[in-house]
Amino acid sequence: MNRQFVFAFDQFPTALGAADFLVTDCNRLAARWLERWPDWPAPALTIHGPAGSGKTHLLRVFVEQSSAVEIPALALTPETVPVLLGEHVAAAVDDAEGADPVALLHLFNLLAERRGHLLLAAGSPPAQWAKTLPDLRSRLLAAPQVALEPPDDTLLAALLVKLFADRQLRVGKDVVLYCVRHMERSHLSAQRLVAELDRVVSVTKRDITLAMARDALKALQGA
Repeated sequence: MNRQFVFAFDQFPTALGAADFLVTDCNRLAARWLERWPDWPAPALTIHGPAGSGKTHLLRVFVEQSSAVEIPALALTPETVPVLLGEHVAAAVDDAEGADPVALLHLFNLLAERRGHLLLAAGSPPAQWAKTLPDLRSRLLAAPQVALEPPDDTLLAALLVKLFADRQLRVGKDVVLYCVRHMERSHLSAQRLVAELDRVVSVTKRDITLAMARDALKALQGA
């Protein structure tokens, strides 16, 4: 029988509890910027980082705390901006580098007129966006930008513990640490790994072991 270890959640720094967002060194600066809202020095804030670094999660936190409207990047056109924004004074756009630059500029200006705010999430900083306009570029470069790093060991461990707890799975500390050392460093990978181990447990009716974790990681890498 695998020795079970239950993490105490106070071992890990947390913040923005409405979305259970876990804050560590890799995302602390971005979290602090959200905590500062609406006291931003510009109408917009851009959060950028690699896939799986938590951009979308932070965007959803902002939407919840600010009552912002979340607008899909592909839905943005110059004609749809007023309709999509409605009467809101805050908006959030994920995958912003793929949005129509004319529409994005229109959205930026409309929110600035309302003294509102725009949160953009992207894979790269605005200076590197392929689709842009001089006016939009200058506005975004003048606004704060914050980079997210891939999840660090502390965040990955805390995230795995939370995901296991959400599924009411008890897991050994050795298993968590093994997974952290060998898994792909992203939120999505953590979700897939826990889902795979949950599936294995439902079939085997056994506690999660290192061997199970190893096989699950191999299965996911093969997929």
